[in-house]
Amino acid sequence: MSRRIALSVAAGVVVLGGAGAFALAHAGEQPPALADSAARYTAPDGARDGSLTFVTDVTASSGVKSVKVLAWPENSAFAEKGLTAKDMAATESAVCEPSGKETVRCTYTTEVTGSDAESSPRGVWHIAVLATANDGTTTLKTEAAHFTVR
Repeated sequence: MSRRIALSVAAGVVVLGGAGAFALAHAGEQPPALADSAARYTAPDGARDGSLTFVTDVTASSGVKSVKVLAWPENSAFAEKGLTAKDMAATESAVCEPSGKETVRCTYTTEVTGSDAESSPRGVWHIAVLATANDGTTTLKTEAAHFTVR
């Protein structure tokens, strides 16, 4: 009887050990995670240009390769058909600085001229983010932050 118990315990340890190794291997392949995303839009005023600034923290165990950013109006084709990673391929990149062991703080800033503001649709806009880790995994968040153009 005791030999069966010993074999059962040994088999259980092997199974649990294998599951733990799988979990650790799988944890390294997790896609990048975004946190604390925020957008700030300042409209142009007279001769002074405005700006759009977006900030987010990105965490990836293999490191962050790139972070692409796109501002898009709520009343656009993207709202109907959905935004894809392919749509994000040609968008601008955020500038990222280390802010922790596996985390970077990424900032995207662009100038908004008076003519930009005049030709932009009014209402809610969304910020889409495509984060790519060094291991090739990606995260696309189509509504990471919002702002309003009045």
